[in-house]
Amino acid sequence: MTFSIRVSGDAEKAVATHLPVLIQELVASGITNLDASLWGPEAEEEASKRLGWVQAVSVSRPLVAEIVALRAELNAKGVDRFVLGGMGGSSLAPEVITQTAGVELTILDSTSPGQVLAALDGGLERTALIVSSKSGSTVETDSQRRAFEAAFRDLGIDPAERIIVVTDPGSPLDESARAAGYRVFNADPSVGGRYSALTAFGLVPSGLAGADIAELLDEAEASLLEVAIDAPENPALALAAAIAGTRTPDGSARRDKLGLITDGTHIVGLPDWIEQLIAESTGKQGTGILPVVLLPVSPELDAQPADLQIVRLVDDAEEVERRHHGEILVSGSLGAQFVVWEYATAIAGRMLGINPFDQPDVESAKVAARGLLDARPEPTAPAFVEAGVEVRVSDPALAASGTVQGVLDALWAALPEDGYVSIQAYVNRLEIPQLQGLREMVAADSGRPTTFGWGPRFLHSTGQYHKGGPAQGVFLQITERTELDVEIPERPFTFGQLIEAQAAGDAAVLADHGRPVVTLTLTDPQAEVLALFEAAQ
Repeated sequence: MTFSIRVSGDAEKAVATHLPVLIQELVASGITNLDASLWGPEAEEEASKRLGWVQAVSVSRPLVAEIVALRAELNAKGVDRFVLGGMGGSSLAPEVITQTAGVELTILDSTSPGQVLAALDGGLERTALIVSSKSGSTVETDSQRRAFEAAFRDLGIDPAERIIVVTDPGSPLDESARAAGYRVFNADPSVGGRYSALTAFGLVPSGLAGADIAELLDEAEASLLEVAIDAPENPALALAAAIAGTRTPDGSARRDKLGLITDGTHIVGLPDWIEQLIAESTGKQGTGILPVVLLPVSPELDAQPADLQIVRLVDDAEEVERRHHGEILVSGSLGAQFVVWEYATAIAGRMLGINPFDQPDVESAKVAARGLLDARPEPTAPAFVEAGVEVRVSDPALAASGTVQGVLDALWAALPEDGYVSIQAYVNRLEIPQLQGLREMVAADSGRPTTFGWGPRFLHSTGQYHKGGPAQGVFLQITERTELDVEIPERPFTFGQLIEAQAAGDAAVLADHGRPVVTLTLTDPQAEVLALFEAAQ
């Protein structure tokens, strides 16, 4: 078996309850046969245009030879460094594939000036840029492309020799790239971004970087029969039943938070990909499943919140089954993981009564950011400043204490009983990667499941859930003020202004949805991170 799942405790009860129904309703074979009616009449039109991922393995096979040949061609010209400019589904799958394969791919999924500059300064004479955008109009990716085009020209390098584009046919990027003479790979337009791991979006960057994408497709193909059958042995049916149907210990509510732990698996970084797939697919109409990426020693494992179900990604689910009672244990090849989780997420959407293929609340933050870039209002004055940290709040009552620690305590006090904390860091993560450790402290201090996302990357991942999912979240934004900035050629704003507008725009949208938001701006990030950690203890 290419994928193994073991369940116990309440998750086992959920599988026993829901699996027979899913089998009787022929859900697995329905998906395999591209039945768009599975998610109800309101979702049918969208679903009919979004099921191409089911056939991605066969559709993508011809790409392999093209990608391998292009890699050899570039290597022969001395090009052996690859930078991927992409957001959400365009970057998360290649990140997992290349990290697991142990090959180098520089992921640029940020508008932080420092990260953009680091990607530009990594040796352009041996660099190729992969511009990856399904819509062809993603502002982050467009800005990154413009910066690289100018940098290549400054060195006397023709951008057409170094820029590869992955986009949907007929997109604005497709047309402009072909006109500029760039190498273009068109992806299947019937596959949504978060389901695109086994399409050109996942394969082109990974294959150019040196990952064995033929083997990845072989792994995925080996799982296709398993997920297509309406039988108890189907791992996707069992996984969907467990993640969307498990109840709290007293049976009063569904467990709507999913803790994802990597523990002994050879696959690197899979929870970040799963996080986007599930959060963006299910977080809408006031419901959803919130993925929470955890460490094996995270506070949530000791606290065991009643509404949190643990999924542990292991090397062999059968071998460790008796060690982790009540958890969902999964193991398998990376290709199989992609297939099974995509099927399971689509099935979970049906169980929750929502359309797993749209993202109705993602655009609001983009619109707000564009409005701020156009209007350029003066920055909102902070409620107060403590030791260089500027504090802004969506509700003045949150700042009543006049201290950072007091503000955080007030934010945790605003948590509902079934709430969660979302930390959103719009900073240069290459300079202060330790900031991610704040998640562990906040989870312990708040006593509730806590997510962490680098901005603006998370806007293309969990951003949909924050606005469209249950109104349970409180939000801690961390931004930075830095003198470093990078121009965006032929645009009236810089990367620094863009990331600032993205943070402020999302904060405004969250506040409009009634979500409590605290924004802490670090004016000296390296020095103030320690103070932030102390305040969160």
